[in-house]
Amino acid sequence: MKDPKSKMTSIWQKLYSEDDSEMLSSFIGQLDATKKQISFPPREEEWYKDAIVYSLYVDLFNKDFPGLEQKLDYLQKLGVNCLWLLPILDSPGKDAGFDIKDYRSIRPDLLGLAWDASNDEKAVVFANFLEKAHSKGIRVIFDIAINHTSDQHPWFLESRKSTDNPYREYYIWAEDDKGYHDARIIFEGLCESNWEKDGEHYFFHRFFEFQPDLNYRNPEVLIAMAENLIFWLKLGVDGFRADAIPYLWKEEGTECENLPQTHLLVKFFRAVLDHLRPETLLLAEACQKPDKVVKYFGEGDECHAGYHFPLMPQMFKSLHMQSSSPVRDVLSKEVTPDIPEESQWFTFLRCHDELSLELVYVTEEDRKYIHDNYCLEPEWNFRLGQGVSARLSELMKRDPDSIGLAYAMMLSLPGTPVIYYGDEFGKLNDKEYYEEQIKLTGKDDTRFLVRGKLDWEQIEKDLNDPESFSSKVYKQISLMINTRKNYLSFGRGKLDMIEVSDPDGNKVEEVMGYYRTYSCNRILVLLNLSYKDMPISLPFSRLKIYKQDMLGQQLAIDVDNKSLNIPSRGYYWFYV
Repeated sequence: MKDPKSKMTSIWQKLYSEDDSEMLSSFIGQLDATKKQISFPPREEEWYKDAIVYSLYVDLFNKDFPGLEQKLDYLQKLGVNCLWLLPILDSPGKDAGFDIKDYRSIRPDLLGLAWDASNDEKAVVFANFLEKAHSKGIRVIFDIAINHTSDQHPWFLESRKSTDNPYREYYIWAEDDKGYHDARIIFEGLCESNWEKDGEHYFFHRFFEFQPDLNYRNPEVLIAMAENLIFWLKLGVDGFRADAIPYLWKEEGTECENLPQTHLLVKFFRAVLDHLRPETLLLAEACQKPDKVVKYFGEGDECHAGYHFPLMPQMFKSLHMQSSSPVRDVLSKEVTPDIPEESQWFTFLRCHDELSLELVYVTEEDRKYIHDNYCLEPEWNFRLGQGVSARLSELMKRDPDSIGLAYAMMLSLPGTPVIYYGDEFGKLNDKEYYEEQIKLTGKDDTRFLVRGKLDWEQIEKDLNDPESFSSKVYKQISLMINTRKNYLSFGRGKLDMIEVSDPDGNKVEEVMGYYRTYSCNRILVLLNLSYKDMPISLPFSRLKIYKQDMLGQQLAIDVDNKSLNIPSRGYYWFYV
């Protein structure tokens, strides 16, 4: 692969004019000086393939970073080895922190510091947290929105002062709202336009009107954002979730998504990270079809990993249809292309957003089916039927067996799994938090239902009661996570779907079966998606001597009939 500095130079020449070359030379000199200051030990190659990620809001999880430190042992016991910190950077909080007003400052309330604490003081506290997490074998990544800022960011406050302000070109300003007409409105139902009037002019935004888009046609913006990444890399952060990357570059006459220049920008960020500290994760948040997302891996020179957004709704469809077909279809080569050897999918059941049903990656038929069967309350509706705002436990009708089955599927399919905070013990929708946030933000954003604070006193009481709903959910998920950690086949192995049949040789669509193979190690997964016991023909003859599966579950095998009975909503993992 090309030397990172040569890569940066090549990209720069494609995006900007020769007049800007001195700016790049100065930046590369700065990079070389920074590289000499970094003394962290090297990371394991492709560590993110073996990660089990836990996603959380620091304040909602346990108040602040000192509170999160107190729960590192809990997370370690759960089996987590990577934290994804949802927005922690300084923000007015109108979009849960994705509206950033200072890229180099963590909100002081999250650090237990006074509001007037300096950035240096904040950095010390955060660096200490990173050191403690790393000492327990837990890596840390966090969100950074690189497409837009808050309208309270100093750059934007300056840019709106006058047309000749130096920061005016950091954003996209126009005399009318006619530009980029082909760019869809992403927050349909929440925003009426991609343009917002401010004084006599308009500024462009793809998300909320308080989140103006940055103008990457200005090379100063690219340098400034790269410097923001460097600031955190120097403190020891293990990676960044690049929020909303498909929209970085705007071009008139296009949809302003997935443009070639956007890929060049991502390659530039990757080259910066590779030069300073290789294996610093760059994770693509690209809500697109798989054939579009794979382009953000480049040739192993863009993002290391990306979310498999289309897989998520198809898992829910399979669970409701009691059929393996939806998942089989979305993971077929026709839908999900092969990815570079060093790249990785990130998979999830739930996240801080809605169960998304955008037509970008589901059909109208899928959208209707999933929405009709999972939007069980009117208030769960998000963006005019484009999603369902509900926690996993609510979507599974608070049934521990169905929750366990959903996780048995997600944790064993290809990719790095993401656990959303609280789902491991069945956290419910938080209506009180939802109503609080409507008052705070002025937006009826039903995604607030899936957030909310954790009551650890009550949680610990529930987890200590084996008969409680929370305990039944936690026991299954924790066992699966800790089992998964011991087998590289799950994070690195290939997937081979198999046909499952009953003892009479008839195909059983209700049972999903597949092998996960890495090197000489092979694991067989069987998932009963139905609500009744399913006897199946033994997938391989040696299975008849097994007494239990990898999870310690006892088996009901009929040796004479050469069949295995899988309980309703049951699942088995076998090391074969």
